[in-house]
This record gives sequence, C-alpha cells and structure tokens, in this order.
Amino acid sequence: MSGPDVWVGSWRPHKPRGPIAALYSSPGPKYSLPGLIGMSNHDPRKLKAPVFSFGTRHSQSRSDCSPGPKYLVPSKMTKVGRDGTPAYSLYSRTKTPQLFQAPGPGRYSPERSGKYIFYSAPAYSLSGRSRELDNDKTPGPAAYMLPSVLGPRTVNTTAAPNYSLYGRSKIGSFHEDLQKTPGPGTYKAVDPAIYKYKPPQYSMTGRNIMSGDTMKKPGPGAHYPEQVTFTRVRAPSFSFGLRHSQYIAPLIVDSAE
Repeated sequence: MSGPDVWVGSWRPHKPRGPIAALYSSPGPKYSLPGLIGMSNHDPRKLKAPVFSFGTRHSQSRSDCSPGPKYLVPSKMTKVGRDGTPAYSLYSRTKTPQLFQAPGPGRYSPERSGKYIFYSAPAYSLSGRSRELDNDKTPGPAAYMLPSVLGPRTVNTTAAPNYSLYGRSKIGSFHEDLQKTPGPGTYKAVDPAIYKYKPPQYSMTGRNIMSGDTMKKPGPGAHYPEQVTFTRVRAPSFSFGLRHSQYIAPLIVDSAE
C-alpha cells in the first residue's frame, strides 16, 4: 500500500476488509469445469481429439518366420529365372506363315485418287447389294416401334376427345342406376321471381274484358271543385242574401219627386 498521504483524485487507497477477486490472477478451484483430456467427463463445448492407446503387448515372435513349404515353386524356376531346357507339348503344329508379297505397279490406279484428295459430292448407284453387307445386322426403320399419336393413350402428344359409333349399352351406363339416386326432375326448381324482380308475363290467349283497373272510380259528379282548400284558406261560399249588414244606415239617394 502507498503512504497515507497519497490520494488518487478524491479517493485514498486503503487496505480492503476482506479478499477480493482482483487480488487473484486465477479463479482457483472455485469453478468445477469439465476436463479436456480423456473420454469421460469431457467438456461438450470443445472438440475431442483422436484417442490412441498403447494396447497390450504382443507375444514374442518366433525365430522361424518363413512361410514353410506352403508355396509350390515350379522345378524349372531357378534363382535367375527359367532354365533353358526345351519344352514339348501335344498340341498340333502351327502353319508356317506365308511371305509378304508386295503389290506390283499395276495394282495401283492413280486416276482414281482425285476423290481422296479433293472434296467430292456423294455418289449413289443402282447396283446390287454385295454379300459383304449381309453381315451388317443394323436394324432398319421398320424395326423401331414409335408411340402412336392416335387415340387416348399417347405419350408425347396431347390426346383429343374420342368418339365412336357404337350403340349405347344399358349395362354400366347412366341408364343403370345402381345407387337409386334421384334424377334432376325430382328436385323442384325455385321460381326466380321469388328472390329476384318478376319479369313481365305474356300469353297467347284472347282478351275478353276491357283492360284496366277493376277498382270502382268516382264519376264527375262525385267531385266538388268549389270545396278545394289547397289554393286558399277556405272554400268559397255563396248565398242569395244581402251583401250589406242590417246594422249599417241605409243609403239615401235623392230622387226627383
């Protein structure tokens, strides 16, 4: 520790009350980490290196290490190779090869060498087929069976619908109803006029009555135009009485006597 008069800023170094982790360079036996050596209790976070062992000691080898008489060495073989003793067999004598006879000058045709030197078009002839071609067993065009392009079972093309002129059999067709299911006529179709607008209906029957509404309508005498109050406060009223009031003084007009 430093002297009591040494300050680090506003903090003075002092002796700690107990041991702290900063005083130790290693964690010590405080942590129980798995080992990295061996097969048992190996750290699963690390890869295992290949393991080798010394094994058990083999028994002492014998002094005689040769394979013994298990190999059958031919008697005509020596340490330097085969011996020069002539060998005989019961096979037949081979034919003496004939001497090579070189062709003379008359065997060559220089006039025919043009097609071997210059480019020439293919030539065809109508001559008969030679016997050498009999050994050629190459199959002809008729030997290959190409897939059919007609019918429903085509391989590389699209099959069109097929139709036939055969009579329709009732066995196995839609006439034979094995499930006894109801047909389309069993169900009652809903009138579209129930859930949609009703269209106009027409018929071909003759007209027997006058067209129009059957409701009884009022005639001209049933109407009272004088009692109309839509255009004025009240309907006009008429009478044959006097227009003036009886409480007003009568009008006196001078007349010649």
